[in-house]
Amino acid sequence: MTAAVTPEAGTAGTTEGVASGMTRRQILQAMSGLMAGMFVAILASTVVSNALPRIIADLHGTQSSYTWVVTAELLAMTATVPIWGKLSDLYDKKLLIQLSLSMFVVGSLVAGFSHSVGLLIVSRVVQGIGAGGLTALAQVVMAAIIPPRELGRYSGIFGAVFAVGTVAGPLIGGVLVDTSWLGWRWCFFIGVPFALLAIVLLQLTLKLPTIRREVKIDYVGAVLIMSGVSSLLLWVTLAGNRFDWASWQTAALVSAGVVLLAAAVWVESRVAEPIIPLGIFRNRTVALTTLASLLVGVAMFGGTVFLSQYFQISLGKSPTTAGLMSLPMILGLMISTTVAGQIISARGKWKGFLIAGGVIMTAGMGLLSTIGADSSFGLLSVYMVVLGVGVGMLMQNLVLAAQNDVPASELGAATSVLSFFRSLGGAIGTSALGAVLGHRVAQELEKGFGGAAGGGTGGGVPELSKLPEPARVIVENAYGVATADVFLIGAPFAFLALVAVLFIKEKPLRTQSGMERLAEETAAASQPAAPSAH
Repeated sequence: MTAAVTPEAGTAGTTEGVASGMTRRQILQAMSGLMAGMFVAILASTVVSNALPRIIADLHGTQSSYTWVVTAELLAMTATVPIWGKLSDLYDKKLLIQLSLSMFVVGSLVAGFSHSVGLLIVSRVVQGIGAGGLTALAQVVMAAIIPPRELGRYSGIFGAVFAVGTVAGPLIGGVLVDTSWLGWRWCFFIGVPFALLAIVLLQLTLKLPTIRREVKIDYVGAVLIMSGVSSLLLWVTLAGNRFDWASWQTAALVSAGVVLLAAAVWVESRVAEPIIPLGIFRNRTVALTTLASLLVGVAMFGGTVFLSQYFQISLGKSPTTAGLMSLPMILGLMISTTVAGQIISARGKWKGFLIAGGVIMTAGMGLLSTIGADSSFGLLSVYMVVLGVGVGMLMQNLVLAAQNDVPASELGAATSVLSFFRSLGGAIGTSALGAVLGHRVAQELEKGFGGAAGGGTGGGVPELSKLPEPARVIVENAYGVATADVFLIGAPFAFLALVAVLFIKEKPLRTQSGMERLAEETAAASQPAAPSAH
């Protein structure tokens, strides 16, 4: 199969001219649209966290509705990431990322105008599909225009956007809900201007060649992957909450997920253009970085998602203060990502940072396993900085290592596979460790109240201001002990990620962008084979 690479209007006459002709200023201009899109994707998943109780109450929803509003976006985003990644290897990346932003805008507007929980859940699915595209495509486009050797110089910007979106989301959501003339609907509307700005900026600044080739979309594989992953995600999200881990629902969902994914593997191994090319897992670097990304997702997301609850219940802080208290971890992540990226670009060596990141992340999880209801903010800040530094060194550079070691034609698939497994790990970690936390809290409350069922907390998340002093102390201690246990269980997953990293072979970073490499690969593939000697 031959492919024709046609430059877009206004660009240089060859693919090489497009990629290598971009100055640092042009790259930064193109990144402005990508970063606005990334900010939108992160904001969508964090801005509603403090607003959900009010939203569900206003729409007369149930606790099950509460779960589904969160789960719907997570399912859609995680399940569609590999599909967006594969499409980016086949079609115009610029058009695809603008399409994902447009879907996000539609989903956000429908969510903001929703007058029923059902419509809100549907809109969150649309939002999730758009966010999946942004998650997969932003890093693919970056790899297309920036050589791996130079990519580290810009990775700090990714870290900064991730940090700002993560911290600002809950704060913005809380402020919007508490402002009488705005309200919770603006938690969905607020992302729309950023998404529209990103579409315009991408149109004006991002110049990529248009790749024309004959393609066949693997629709059967796409449906099987999405269905299988959704079944397993539903299980880890609802088990321990809506039904027991050992139950017929667990057996049904797990069995369905395994069968569907087994069928997907069979299909993917036989079609011409698989959604996830199974051959990339024969690449040792891709296989190990994928495993490490899954483990990082379990450890990091599974542990840190409960910190805000710990700040509010165990330490008695307000939602706004709890959001601000996570700043040390975000600061550590930003600084380590930026510094590591600069050094990697200058020296071309990256494995040392992966190893250091694994060691420091494991240490951070271990330190946070010692916290309690009486921990000082100063000590917590140090522990969170350590964890943030480790995550910053590890997470982005795993993607760099994989992108550096695959053909340019598989950049999208490799990048999206890593994002997919990191998100999957986060979903598994959040659910499983959440079940651990709930069980531990129940044990501590039963012990503290001498066998009484929660001491009047009703089995739900308690409101401390309504509890008498003795009961409040018991509840604070219970959540402190349980949160520490979550980090203790998460630490081995961080250590296993370190072990996986140790087996990755360091290879020199390429000095060509993805577009330049693709042009060379295309040219080589189109050359007639040399006649064999007789």
